[in-house]
Amino acid sequence: MPKSTTSHHKRFLYDEEEDDSTTTTASVTPISPTLSRRLQSTRTSELSLRSRLPSRIHLDEHSSLLQHSNAAIRNYTSVPTSPRPKISRCHSSDSIRTPRNPSRATSFSHRLANALGTERRRSLTGGTLEDSKASIFYDDRVWYDQFTSTDWVHDSIADAFRVKALRSRKDIRGRLWAFVDGAQGWILVAIIGGITAMIAYFVDVTETAIFDMKLGYCTAGWYFSRKKCCLEALDIVGHCTAWSSWAEYFQDTAIDKQWIDYISYIVLVVILATASSFLTLMTKTVVPSTISLTTLDENLGAASRKHQHFDEEGRNRSLSPTQRVAEIELSPTMIYYSAAGSGVAEVKVILSGFVLHGYLGVKTLVVKTLALILSIASGLSLGKEGPYVHIATCVGNIACRLFSKYNHNDAKRREVLSASAASGVAVAFGAPIGGVLFSLEEVSYYFPPKTLFRTFFCCIVAALSLKFLNPYGTNKIVLFEVRYLTDWNFFEMIAFVLLGMLGGAVGALFIKASRIWAQTFRRIPVIKRWPVVEVMLVALITGLISFWNRHTRLAVTELLFELASPCNQNGVSTTGLCPDKDSIPAVIAHLSIAFVIKSFLTTITFGIKVPAGIYVPSMVVGGLLGRIVGHTVQYLALTFPDAAMFASCSAKGGPESCVVPGVYAMVAAGATMCGVTRLSVTLAVILFELTGSLDHVLPFSIAVLVSKWTADAIEPLSIYDLLTDMNSYPFLDNKVRPIFTTELGDITPRLRKERIIDISNSPLVIAADLRRKLEYLHIAGEVDGGLPIVRHGILVGLIPAPDLEFALDKLDDEDDCLCLMASNVRWYGAEDEDGQVENPTDFTPYIDPVSHDHMDQDFKVDYR
Repeated sequence: MPKSTTSHHKRFLYDEEEDDSTTTTASVTPISPTLSRRLQSTRTSELSLRSRLPSRIHLDEHSSLLQHSNAAIRNYTSVPTSPRPKISRCHSSDSIRTPRNPSRATSFSHRLANALGTERRRSLTGGTLEDSKASIFYDDRVWYDQFTSTDWVHDSIADAFRVKALRSRKDIRGRLWAFVDGAQGWILVAIIGGITAMIAYFVDVTETAIFDMKLGYCTAGWYFSRKKCCLEALDIVGHCTAWSSWAEYFQDTAIDKQWIDYISYIVLVVILATASSFLTLMTKTVVPSTISLTTLDENLGAASRKHQHFDEEGRNRSLSPTQRVAEIELSPTMIYYSAAGSGVAEVKVILSGFVLHGYLGVKTLVVKTLALILSIASGLSLGKEGPYVHIATCVGNIACRLFSKYNHNDAKRREVLSASAASGVAVAFGAPIGGVLFSLEEVSYYFPPKTLFRTFFCCIVAALSLKFLNPYGTNKIVLFEVRYLTDWNFFEMIAFVLLGMLGGAVGALFIKASRIWAQTFRRIPVIKRWPVVEVMLVALITGLISFWNRHTRLAVTELLFELASPCNQNGVSTTGLCPDKDSIPAVIAHLSIAFVIKSFLTTITFGIKVPAGIYVPSMVVGGLLGRIVGHTVQYLALTFPDAAMFASCSAKGGPESCVVPGVYAMVAAGATMCGVTRLSVTLAVILFELTGSLDHVLPFSIAVLVSKWTADAIEPLSIYDLLTDMNSYPFLDNKVRPIFTTELGDITPRLRKERIIDISNSPLVIAADLRRKLEYLHIAGEVDGGLPIVRHGILVGLIPAPDLEFALDKLDDEDDCLCLMASNVRWYGAEDEDGQVENPTDFTPYIDPVSHDHMDQDFKVDYR
């Protein structure tokens, strides 16, 4: 259950005398005439439904289940000897107070009854389509409160009746409108796919140009990347005449050129990373201390608040209102930055139904896009693939405003958001099928079958659009797309299994190391108070140790491409990764140093306050490991060509005629990423789409399987599951099957009178008392909770807190109002001096009853 605080008025003062009071509700209710009411369940039986239908209606399989009158107030079962009196809401107050929360919906049963009955009435009276739509959405929830949950049942019913109203029109205009309504989803996902591709193109082109500025500038245009600058500016020996290093720019100084380049590199890394951090901090959001969330920006070092809800024996603590208020005042507020991190875990929580306003808004989209460019260009060990998922989801959320059926229905909106998240992976890896599987396996919680094909269409549109834009000038969607021409040998399967084990172990150890680093270094007061200081320190360390090694100085996507690429037929390469037999040991030593540096930098970079992904950095670490193993196997094959193990290798050809280290790099890259994220089928398909090699699907799949088994044995949770668990995200994982062997009382708090509504003596409750109980829920952070209704110790119903707040906000004067907290009432009538019955406000439409037996009771209350 999400924990939050209300944005409305609160009363935090509770007297101890009131807390210990045992006065019943009935004893303090205002004076009212004698009433006798018979309580029934709102879930009416079939016999009652049939009896309420007009006699002129023939009952068959097409008859409406419920029938409502045109009266604005609720229909009660009348008594033959007593006419139904007129009802007024409250005893006094002629003014009307504007509801503070007009978007609330009533309970499920009442909404269903209203929808069915109103639809039937409209069909009988020949109402128009617009009238029918208005009646269906009369109580529709337009906007959910912050830190609450989506009402999936309500949204599903509302959309079902919307579709029914559309299909009820049999004329040409109605059919045309129904066709347009059905095409809106396809138009929307196509727009999302195209916009996502354009944003990805802008990020790719811009960050490449800025990234190269750390090493120099283009004399033909400072905004050109080095590759574009040198397309037509190469001399005879292959030197780029249009590109100038910073040492050449400051050539009049007495400092050595190499040190000038080194200092310039460090300064620009720090400047770009700091600028990215300042942009990210613009999305700062402060949440009151009643929230039980720890953070929302991938910080494994945030102090968990789980211990606050349990006592020393592990039981839920039961606190009085005054104790709860005192604890809240001592608790710090929660601060998060919506543009920080990758946002994958948060998107996953949002798609599960959690409402988080602003996290997918325009400001987050703009700030995260610009900050992502700077963070990638700074050369930090982070990727852009994870943030692409968040950015694409922002695009989907904003685009939903084009069509009302997605804008006003959160369940329908989340179908579009699932497709949007998939398009982010499609443009990040150039893998449309992998994007669909990613949405299905990783982030989506509600994924109906019709969404699958629509998601696939969105990914295809995004991939085709990015390929048409051609950001790298190679007609490839991503930079690290490679092709393998030779098949693998059977003896290499041993190495592939070993890489799966090593990759899974490295991924699991990375999770543990990141948690240790976050819980030690990030809890230093200076770092915790000023996150930009950590970004500057990480950028400084990155610049200091990554400049001297070519493989650590490259961008992560370019480095992954070099590690996974095979050598050409001549064995010639400018990367130094196509050595002969004698040079292999030196290459292995060079790669080992890069592996240690990249592993360390990736660990300390994850979680800093800049847009950062972990997908490609983890693949780079695995690629370095795989390349080391690949060159080792290659060295053994060249050293012992007559061994039985290498009998299938060709005696002729270059160094890669038998073993291709690039394949090992890609296999280990996938295994390490699986160890970090626990993606399985999705990752195998992404690797296949990156290489386009059916021959290597089996090695990829086996390495991913072994990696997942190994990682689960070392660290059961993935990096995003760990974030969800440690930061107390309101997410119920449908893949987890909890084991519960204790008694229910062991996990439930002690019963307090503030947490229940007792109608044992009277079904009438003072509105002010209900307001105090509601505020106690708000103080406890249970905005999405509810108040059980009991009678003689037996649970007879439940009223959700949002519905109760909505009902109370509509009252004129809470101090003088009585609220009916029972089900259908049978009036036996007693009139006052004016001939009118002073009836309390009817809250029964907002109550979900338990059963008929406990609710069907007689009340005879004398208020004279």
